[in-house]
Amino acid sequence: MIEIEKITLYHLSMNLKKPFKNSIETLQERKFLIVEAIDTSGVTGWGEVSAFSSPWYTEETIGTCLHMLKDFFIPNVVGREFNHPSEVPDSLARYKGNRMAKAGLESAVWDIYAKKKGISLAEALGGTRDKVPAGVVVGLAPLDDMLKEIESYQKEGYQRIKIKIQPGQDVELVKAIRSRFPNIPLMADANSSYELKDISRLKELDEFQLMMIEQPLQSDDIVDHRHLQKHLKTAICLDESICSVDDARRAIELGSCKIINIKPSRVGGLTEALKIHDLCKEHHMQVWCGGMLETGISRAQNVALASLPQFTIPGDISSSSRYWDEDIVTPDIRIDNGFISVSKQPGLGVEVNQDIMRKYVTKMDVFTQHG
Repeated sequence: MIEIEKITLYHLSMNLKKPFKNSIETLQERKFLIVEAIDTSGVTGWGEVSAFSSPWYTEETIGTCLHMLKDFFIPNVVGREFNHPSEVPDSLARYKGNRMAKAGLESAVWDIYAKKKGISLAEALGGTRDKVPAGVVVGLAPLDDMLKEIESYQKEGYQRIKIKIQPGQDVELVKAIRSRFPNIPLMADANSSYELKDISRLKELDEFQLMMIEQPLQSDDIVDHRHLQKHLKTAICLDESICSVDDARRAIELGSCKIINIKPSRVGGLTEALKIHDLCKEHHMQVWCGGMLETGISRAQNVALASLPQFTIPGDISSSSRYWDEDIVTPDIRIDNGFISVSKQPGLGVEVNQDIMRKYVTKMDVFTQHG
């Protein structure tokens, strides 16, 4: 039994080592809400709200997540008893959407649950692997810079490279990268920057043996992706379009994609992520675990999730040092010969370093059973 006695929201502001550019926005400063939940037995769980500061990826922002957590979700969870973390999303189901806010709260309860059981989060989720293959993302930049970055990641052992593309920076960019690196596992992420009328342009990418093109069309679309996939040899991977297991079911039934990217934060938490994983396993749909330029809290969660059997493609799970001068958890998430070890320690398997986190905290909000 889990009864949450106290929740603290830590407002963090951290700077990425270098700006990260996609087809919509360039990111340098990264803001987070870190969730610390303590149950009545004194066990602490950690979660992370990984929405961005502006609504470029989904409609949620750190500001909207804060509002929903403070005014609706946390008052609904504090003082309530749960037998299992899957009951948390059920308790919030009457509130529509706001999945990233829900996910940050639910993940802290998963951490408590696994710690009280004395098992790792990976084991609690049904994970089967001791280590998971690591992939990395390269943002849009001058070509020479991107080539140098890819070369360095290849030397570090990353097993899959994802590049960002957009209209005007696509076919020639991929051609130049393929020319330099003919054999690396390579995929392209469009972040919804194309329309169905661009089909002939996207077909030109078929010659470069990409693993997939991620989310080429609109973020809320499943139907048009079906038409596009019929014309492409390259697999389409859906990301933003998949917000629930029902979305995944529709995409599978329509043939809108051949691969699905599962981000716990995008789909509302680990419980929904597990449902999507199981559905995809049933239908032999490949999945992989996406990332959100997160701290080690979410990174550790993603490693645990990616240890499940249907995660057959290296995810966006990189070393902490890829993004931060110092992460807020110990030990750091690290890549070793192309893999990241799955922790066997109870819960997330990482500890939040309060001394480091305090450097980046701009504000705290505390919620208790008695207000």
